[in-house]
Amino acid sequence: MPAGESEAIRIRPLGPDDSLDELTELLHRAYQRLAVMGLNFTAVDQESSVTRGRAQGGTCLVAEVAGAMVGTVTYYPPGGKAYCAWYACGGVGHLGQFAVLPGCQRRGIGGQLLDAAEALAAHDGAKELALDTAEPAVHLTQYYEQRGYRLVGHEQWEGKTYRSVIMSKTLATQIPDG
Repeated sequence: MPAGESEAIRIRPLGPDDSLDELTELLHRAYQRLAVMGLNFTAVDQESSVTRGRAQGGTCLVAEVAGAMVGTVTYYPPGGKAYCAWYACGGVGHLGQFAVLPGCQRRGIGGQLLDAAEALAAHDGAKELALDTAEPAVHLTQYYEQRGYRLVGHEQWEGKTYRSVIMSKTLATQIPDG
């Protein structure tokens, strides 16, 4: 997309006709900067079968611009598989596989993906929405802090070369009319 032009961003669930190979390649490209930093995120080099398993474990959303897949995030509702103590807390949903293609970043795509995931979590009755990222990826923790996420803990995932920060956001509760 040429500079100065904007096209509509469409956020939708991953469909049965979507290519998991394309989604996996999107993840690889988006996580390349982190790989260069020496951070061995799963999404850096995961196989399509891993992408499928991670996407099917929750609600995988994709962002499209002009019919091309340019971003993704997977939302896991409260009460699902908990990978750390915070994720196991009642009312805590979490996110994974969040990515936007490098050439499409800073256009609001990631924000729209997070807005959609936060709306899903609120609809599910989640009180908190959590995520984790590598502690050395300061640019990511700053982005999440700007979105209202706060540090709630740390985790050393098996096989990872970095310690992760666990961040969480309190979701707005609806006030009854009247």
